[in-house]
Amino acid sequence: MVELPMPHGDKLRALLENDKLPEVDRPRVAHTIERYQQWLNDLQDVHGTIEEKVEQMTSLLNEYKYHVDVDLIFDSPADFLYRQKGQLKLDNTVVEEFATGLVSLCLGDHFGGHALRVGPSNCISAVRFESGILQSLPGGGMEIRSKDQDFAITRRLMIRASHHDDFSESVTVETNLAYVVAECKTNLDKTMFQEAAATALDVKALVPAAKYYLLCEWLDMTPINTATSAIDEVIVLRMAKRLSSNVRKAFSTSGGRTDHRAAFVEYLRSNPFSAESFLRFLGHIRAMVDAHYLKEDIVLERGYF
Repeated sequence: MVELPMPHGDKLRALLENDKLPEVDRPRVAHTIERYQQWLNDLQDVHGTIEEKVEQMTSLLNEYKYHVDVDLIFDSPADFLYRQKGQLKLDNTVVEEFATGLVSLCLGDHFGGHALRVGPSNCISAVRFESGILQSLPGGGMEIRSKDQDFAITRRLMIRASHHDDFSESVTVETNLAYVVAECKTNLDKTMFQEAAATALDVKALVPAAKYYLLCEWLDMTPINTATSAIDEVIVLRMAKRLSSNVRKAFSTSGGRTDHRAAFVEYLRSNPFSAESFLRFLGHIRAMVDAHYLKEDIVLERGYF
């Protein structure tokens, strides 16, 4: 079995070592790490068709994410975890790690043995040459700009540049070339959308056939037509809007969270992660893979490609 990246597990373990973590939360984080390991084991045990796997995995995601959101963060008697959850990245890394496991377990066999990597990755986003007309630098002064992507399907890429045909005085860079990119957001607002649109443009400037998706747990903006951007699709994983700010403002203190716990739990339970949303994401990836193996007889039979 290929070892998959564990961004959420890494964040949990780092949190346990964080000197700023209140002592009252330390055993609670340790317990969450145990729950996390069980969650990984349960995900590996799913079986059936792709649809059945997605249903089972989404159910496991809902159970584990509820534990993180409510049992660990919301119910903490201290305020550190709730107020710092954006910096600690406990929210979106759950979806990052889940998306990696989901694609690997459901579509890994469809990649045909190609040397593809699935999961969070640092990917090339631009190439530039820093030399000038009277300034000759090795490799033309080649510089690579890269970006950490929450989720990507990539292939390792080696780039070598030189002014000489024997490649003397060359520059060699190792990077990753992305074919599918997905940014995972807990709450998607307009600023995040605009930043993602710029990233999507960079990705497609390098690989025109690449696809770029936004996976968000909660929608926190008025929807914008993705056709006006380089983003292929925004998928709202819970099919719901974020709780309004006038409700959330009471959550910053332990007492406020205690008073409003029932309403918060009801909102989570009423808006679980949707298996349909994850199936749609998988469908986009599978369509890319299937399109790569188009055969003439199939195209002529259905009349399009």
